[in-house]
Amino acid sequence: MEMTLRWYGKEFDTVTLEQIRQIPGVKGVITTLYDTKPGEVWSRERIKAMKDEVEAAGLKVAGIESVNVHEDIKLGKPSRDQLIDNYIETLKNLGEEDIHMVCYNFMPVFDWTRTELARKRADGSTVLAYTQEAVDALVPEEMFNSISSDTNGSIMPGWEPDRLAHVKELFEEYKDITDEDLFENLKYFLERIMPVCDKYDINMAIHPDDPAWPVFGLPRIIINKENIHRMMKMVDNPHNGVTFCSGSYGTNLENDLPDMIRSLKGRIHFAHVRNLKFNSPTDFEEAAHLSSDGSFDMYEIVKALYDIGFTGPIRPDHGRMIWGEKAMPGYGLYDRALGAAYINGLWEAIEKSHERGV
Repeated sequence: MEMTLRWYGKEFDTVTLEQIRQIPGVKGVITTLYDTKPGEVWSRERIKAMKDEVEAAGLKVAGIESVNVHEDIKLGKPSRDQLIDNYIETLKNLGEEDIHMVCYNFMPVFDWTRTELARKRADGSTVLAYTQEAVDALVPEEMFNSISSDTNGSIMPGWEPDRLAHVKELFEEYKDITDEDLFENLKYFLERIMPVCDKYDINMAIHPDDPAWPVFGLPRIIINKENIHRMMKMVDNPHNGVTFCSGSYGTNLENDLPDMIRSLKGRIHFAHVRNLKFNSPTDFEEAAHLSSDGSFDMYEIVKALYDIGFTGPIRPDHGRMIWGEKAMPGYGLYDRALGAAYINGLWEAIEKSHERGV
């Protein structure tokens, strides 16, 4: 595996490349052109400038998270063909700059949903959290306003102003869209982009829906083992794979995370590893990566990745806000650095135990 950290670019991230370079074992970043809008073509010049900046700091661009999919593609509108053409051009430009992994999602309207960005834990840290009760008490257009005071001045990924300005209209457009419609529109998108992925060896790694159940009545399809295997079979190409996010799939306690990983051998192109602490099946909060701080067996999750021969990029996912840091919620330096060190320690222990036959 290749340990990485997510980085939003110097204009948007409080964490610097120099700091990332000093985290033991971190060799690359997962990044994006954060100021681009869904549907825009990423020019080769801008991609190269981003790549050059990362490499000048002694790191590499291990992948992109995300090249966002325009809502018209998810909705299956007539405009989707031109938007997919633009997406294909972006993939071509990434491939020509030797970047071969793209994380994306196919979630309607919201990329993820949390009801708190700074829930205080017993240790004094603050974390992202979710309660279904809070969601049920809100109308969708009020969702961001309920948490905006805790963004620390950041533009939250998936909650950009341009998107939020059209929330009400988007919900109206999705009112008759079913899970089957969304699967068909995803199939159409994947069939169109696979030829360029084959040509440039680009692995498309779909991110699961978060949380892994319908929110505000919107369809959610990348939520469990059955659906992810359906997605891969409907466009059966090795470049059509997944981002295995333990935190997103793990929001549904019925998902057996190590079993899911083992069932996806060869098709996990990217991994997010994080822990959650459940107070009830629909009330959870982010935890430290350490198993005992949350509800997941992180050893078994990492061991499953090792057992299937996973060699792709991996990153610690959402961290707690600790030690007085002010940063984009979930994306500070300190706790994610601790997470990277913890995951690297697990991996080394598993690897050496295997080598020694223990």
